[in-house]
Amino acid sequence: MKNHHINYLVLILGACLLHEPYIMSKTVTVETLLKEQTNRAQLSEYPCPSYVCKQFSSYDRARKKPGEKSWFANWDRSMFIRTEFNQGRKEYVMMDTDGPGAIVRFWMTFGGDDFGKGTLRIYFDNDTIPAIQGNAWDILGKGKLVGRPLAASVSDSTDYEMRGYDLYLPIPYSTHCKITYQSDYIKDFGAKTGGEAVYYNINYRTYEPGTTVRTFSTNQLNEFSSLIKRTQKKLSEKIVPIPGASLTKNMKGVVYPGESRCIDIHKNASAILRLSFKIEAGKIEQALRSTVIRISFDSMTTVHCPIGDFFGTGYKIRESNTWYTKIGKDSTLSCFWVMPFKKDCSVSIENRGDQIITIKAGKITTAPHKWTKNTLYFGSSWKQFSYLRTGEMKDNEGNGGPFDINFVDIDGKGVYVGDEITLFNTVYAWWGEGNEKIYIDDDSFPSHIGTGTEDYYGYAWCRPEKFTNHPFIAQSDGSGNFNPGYTNNLRFRSLDAIAFSKQLRFDMEMWHWTRSIIHYAPTTFWYISPSDAATCPASDLSGLSVPVALTREDIIPPVIAGNKIEGEDMKLENKTEGYFRYSNSTERGWSNNMQVVWGDVKPSGKLTMSFVSDTTRTMDAVITYSKGQEYGDFSVSINGQNPEIVKAEETRFKIDQLIMKNVELHKGSNYLTVEFIGSADDKTNRVGIDCIEFY
Repeated sequence: MKNHHINYLVLILGACLLHEPYIMSKTVTVETLLKEQTNRAQLSEYPCPSYVCKQFSSYDRARKKPGEKSWFANWDRSMFIRTEFNQGRKEYVMMDTDGPGAIVRFWMTFGGDDFGKGTLRIYFDNDTIPAIQGNAWDILGKGKLVGRPLAASVSDSTDYEMRGYDLYLPIPYSTHCKITYQSDYIKDFGAKTGGEAVYYNINYRTYEPGTTVRTFSTNQLNEFSSLIKRTQKKLSEKIVPIPGASLTKNMKGVVYPGESRCIDIHKNASAILRLSFKIEAGKIEQALRSTVIRISFDSMTTVHCPIGDFFGTGYKIRESNTWYTKIGKDSTLSCFWVMPFKKDCSVSIENRGDQIITIKAGKITTAPHKWTKNTLYFGSSWKQFSYLRTGEMKDNEGNGGPFDINFVDIDGKGVYVGDEITLFNTVYAWWGEGNEKIYIDDDSFPSHIGTGTEDYYGYAWCRPEKFTNHPFIAQSDGSGNFNPGYTNNLRFRSLDAIAFSKQLRFDMEMWHWTRSIIHYAPTTFWYISPSDAATCPASDLSGLSVPVALTREDIIPPVIAGNKIEGEDMKLENKTEGYFRYSNSTERGWSNNMQVVWGDVKPSGKLTMSFVSDTTRTMDAVITYSKGQEYGDFSVSINGQNPEIVKAEETRFKIDQLIMKNVELHKGSNYLTVEFIGSADDKTNRVGIDCIEFY
């Protein structure tokens, strides 16, 4: 009996030690930062020693003040702090800051002419000799310093030159850090006249004065090689230790519309270590959005989100495996955020939809957790911008109506640890040119201002390819990046978590290249102090009333409105060849500033689009179309009736109309068929349809 009690006490003590926050050393080193990086519990503590996390980037320096057009200027490449000469070399300064501090995330990509051939240099503590030097691709993505996942390029299925290069190896410095880039191919700041385009985002910590930091050297890669390997293994395998003293509660059963199921846990000084749920429903996509998870700690609700968004997959099951979340092949949703509480917590599953939800599996695992004066509650909030109108065609000066979208405003003291966006795009154009803008405490200008949404989420060049196995970033679906469709991006933070003592505001620009109507839903993740938890950000669940979009037609119904159907509102049924897109211009004179364009077409090519009428009727149809040097002749018919020839080739652009008499419209779907005739000039291989009006 005596030995049994001793073993039990050892087990409990081990469990407590395993899941209490890593105790920060008085000296910050590569070693202490690597240990912090793989300690999930550390995020639940307000940092001590305290630090401010900020960002250097190549954002357009014309951005000065909100409200000005230049606030959305988009020459966000090859923008540097200054140019300087070091030992006869011309170097472009990317980062220059005093310590004590540490680089905690470094992202780059390149474009333009002769790109990616330059030399990256990192100088520490005002030394004139760089401690790190080499090709940027080699350092950030090809393993010159460390291997994956601390240094990685994503996505593996993207051409190497079009990937984002992400370095998560912590690089501390005692008094100063400067980063430069040397290249013979940079022509000007912003690459406005060509040459090499250099894009970069560098997240760094600045510690409170008096913090002792051991400056990085490449010798430390050998000194801490065993720890680096263990860190890489942990981050790759996403190991989640669950102690023997843990408690697992199970939740299963049917949840009817308007009802909920709840599990209460009364357990002093504990934390949720793992949540896992699997739900089933007739329409699972809608269920992932209309089923809501609510979590309260010590009677204060800090999580209230759609279940799919909370677990990082949005409203479609897409496999992924990060440090904090996992979406399994069997559709099980899991998360591994450490969520402390003093006395009790409750986890509820609410059915806000109109179909029956079955919880096939639900597990809440808790374990002892040491509560300190710096311990924080976990929180998450969600909102959707439904039927969001994105403005007109944009240019790099900021014209076209881009605007800021607020992800979250948090008042109080806490740590920001990540976000996810789920959206449905409705046009054939990139939606995410916009930059993040993060304001910390008393900022009048963002501490973090970036170079594009995809750069913030770790990839580059709007690429649609998936990447789902990095510990901190993922694109589980990029189908909607260049085409109408669904996109899910997420970024979780570890060493690049953002501490705030008064407030934090996160805005993301809606900088869609062209006119569109989309659904756009951000989810944010953060920790908040107990004294501020009662007023933490609440989710705006009004967006739950909007059915999820599975097709473009769910957002833009192809229905005759009044007596008119826009070309861009019609449904693409089929095309035998060429490209299909929507052109947007405020100067061409198109109705709604848009037209359908079918291009790169050969004679006898065929396009079919459909639209819906609410009644059967016979009417005259007026088809508005474009003429010009790039347009070719075509025949057109509605429901196969009496095709008519259109002469669209002209020396100058103009808009013209074709009147079709006595067109029979059916109740329900009707079909516009275009057959390309072409001309002697191969350049006239395009058809432009603006709209159809009925009289």
